[in-house]
Amino acid sequence: MHFAPDTEEALRFAVELCNTVPSASRSGEDELATPELLVALLHENQYSGRIDGDEEELRQVHETRDLLRRAWTLPRDEAVGEVNAMLADAHASPYLMRHDGFDWHLHATSLEAPLAERIRVEVALALVDVIRSNENDRLRSCAADDCDGLLLDLSRNGSKRFCSVRCGNRMNMVAFRARQDG
Repeated sequence: MHFAPDTEEALRFAVELCNTVPSASRSGEDELATPELLVALLHENQYSGRIDGDEEELRQVHETRDLLRRAWTLPRDEAVGEVNAMLADAHASPYLMRHDGFDWHLHATSLEAPLAERIRVEVALALVDVIRSNENDRLRSCAADDCDGLLLDLSRNGSKRFCSVRCGNRMNMVAFRARQDG
């Protein structure tokens, strides 16, 4: 295991959230286009705390999604500035909490804080662990030519290249065809 369970959970959620953009989504469309789609994503990921389910919250989560996508692949030293800014903007103050069947884990905002702020802070706390562990190379963009997906590589040898099996299969087929033609 590379990271604490709550860190891995926050990083996995970040990937899922960030890969809802049209250039990374399975459908090719914004899979977070409505408040209802956002609420469904949150429930699928057992996200707790305040959820307003309105257009303003969706707009703020879209901004957070863009911020996280940008921060995901920054070099380690540049990522520090982004992470520190996310935590400072929220006046984050880390504390341990146990709730909703989850064991002790870190929070740094109130469960009543706006959703986008809580997402930024939870992912920022996870990125703190990534940076401190010098494991930024585990956060990557998909190697498929036609995909802007993000990936979290928790494999033992750090060799994951694609955001999904679909992208891996597609690129393997492209390579196979190129070998057959050449």
